Amino acid sequence: MSAVGKTTVAKSIAKKFNLTYYSGGDALKDLATKKGYDPGGVDWWDTQKGMDFLKERSRNHSFDKEVDKMLINKIKQGSVVITSYSLPWITNLGIKIWLKASPENRAKRMISRDKILYNQALNIIKKRDQKNKILYSNLYGINFGDDFSCFDFVISSDNLGSPSVKKIAQTIVTEFVK
Repeated sequence: MSAVGKTTVAKSIAKKFNLTYYSGGDALKDLATKKGYDPGGVDWWDTQKGMDFLKERSRNHSFDKEVDKMLINKIKQGSVVITSYSLPWITNLGIKIWLKASPENRAKRMISRDKILYNQALNIIKKRDQKNKILYSNLYGINFGDDFSCFDFVISSDNLGSPSVKKIAQTIVTEFVK
């Protein structure tokens, strides 16, 4: 889910194991650029233009399928850590870790990261969760945010700080690469 700490954890794993970090969101931004958008900034998805792109994306499933093919090719090349909303359900490649946190805690993370008010962050979180659930259900039949059966591990971060979540995820990866 958004603002759960995916990027923070993924980048820490990439750094620790000398891997390349690649984001599904970055790939989507590249696609948005090709479609004439200007996806600048970390919080672009939460701007009106970002929301407009997401609306267009929801009407044209080829956007996501193109990104997913690119991401699967990256995984096949190896030595990469990828954050993606859909990949865990559509490929059996790689170690799959789901980070779980309540909308309230994710909103708290968002306010410190994006310097916005709590109510604004919570509204963004809820809106994005709903849109992602609909999108991935329509696209792949995924029960996004509720079905964790494809994951190797689920880490609940509601009661853990970022250093602890990173350490747990790095320990998991260490055990897999032995």
